Amino acid sequence: MSNLYDLIAQGGPMMVPLVFMSVITIGRGVERAWFWYQLLSQEDKIVEEVMRAAHHDLQAAAAIAHRARKLPIGRFLTAPLKLNKPTPETFRLALETAGDKEFFQMRRGDKLLESVIGLAPLFGLLGTVTGLILTFSNLNIGSENVDLGKAAAGIGEALMTTAGGMIVAILALSIFRVLVTLQAQQEEYFSIVGGELELIYRQIWYEPLFHENNSEPNKRIDPVSLSSASSYGE
Repeated sequence: MSNLYDLIAQGGPMMVPLVFMSVITIGRGVERAWFWYQLLSQEDKIVEEVMRAAHHDLQAAAAIAHRARKLPIGRFLTAPLKLNKPTPETFRLALETAGDKEFFQMRRGDKLLESVIGLAPLFGLLGTVTGLILTFSNLNIGSENVDLGKAAAGIGEALMTTAGGMIVAILALSIFRVLVTLQAQQEEYFSIVGGELELIYRQIWYEPLFHENNSEPNKRIDPVSLSSASSYGE
């Protein structure tokens, strides 16, 4: 632990923001790893149970999905199943709206990682510049008393911050790319599952309702009136 502290101290003041960014990057990675582990380890089972129940009882399927509402797949499947005899268009709209909401939550924190990816190398480069400035300021060219120790410290600070910035950026980029890949896979998975559930609803449960009260009935033409009108015209 002391060696790590010494390395950080050797990097100079620019190591402080780099250490902070590394902490939030690792924290973000751990939190997302737990989130994806829970989702990927359970969603196939939840989907299978919901689809099996949906063939026989929509209320039972909705209850299964509702029990898994802590997971995105549970909330996604619950959205259309909780509706009361929706049309296929309304059923699909509920799926799409719930899917967009879950995808937004899945992408939460991505902007933070993108910021770290962009800022960490810049802080490293800034530390390099300040380290080189310190190095040259401690080199009294033409003087017999050249402090090589201070010059070496400045070079060490420059190299340390450069390496630190690159390491933090690479770490954040690796986590970000993994998250983007998982998010893309989930979008495809949700699309397939939603399509299968909509197909089950259309084939088994949807019954078109014709509301005669909403449309005016066709007026019956009275033959007597028609003949009277013809006689009047003559």
